Amino acid sequence: MIERRRFDGDDDAPQVPRALGARGRFVVDATWGMVQPLRLAPGVETVGELELIAHVEQGLPLVDTRLAEYAAEGTIPTARRIPHGDIVERMGELDRSVPTILFCNGPQCTATPDAVEALLGAGYPAAMLRWYRGGIHDWVTLGYPTARWPTF
Repeated sequence: MIERRRFDGDDDAPQVPRALGARGRFVVDATWGMVQPLRLAPGVETVGELELIAHVEQGLPLVDTRLAEYAAEGTIPTARRIPHGDIVERMGELDRSVPTILFCNGPQCTATPDAVEALLGAGYPAAMLRWYRGGIHDWVTLGYPTARWPTF
C-alpha cells in the first residue's frame, strides 16, 4: 500500500517553479504539502490544461485561490485572485450559473481543496465548480504564459 503523506521540505524551497537560464527548464520542489486526490467532491470536475484553455477562451471565470505571497510572481492569464480563506465571504463575486475553475500551487497544495470544501459547505452548486489540479506548478512547468497581478 502506498501511504499518503505530508512532505516536510526546505522552507526556502520554491512552491512555484522557477525558470533556469535555459529556455523551458525549471526548478520544481515537490517536497512540500500533501498530494491531493484526483476528485475533490461529487459533482466537482477536475480539469487539465486543455480544458482550462478552452474555458478561458470561452470567457468563463478562473480563480486563483493562493495567498498573495505565493501569487505575487504571477498567475494564469485572466485569473482573478480570491484567497481560499476569503472564498465564502466573497462567494457573491462568483456567478453560480456558469462553471468556474479554481486553482492553486499544484497537486500537493491544499488551498483550492479547502476553498471548494468551504464553498460546498456554504451551498455553492458542485456542478458549477471545476478544479485545475495541476495548478501554477504544472502550468509554468509546461511553459504556458503567466500574467502579473496589477495590484494586491
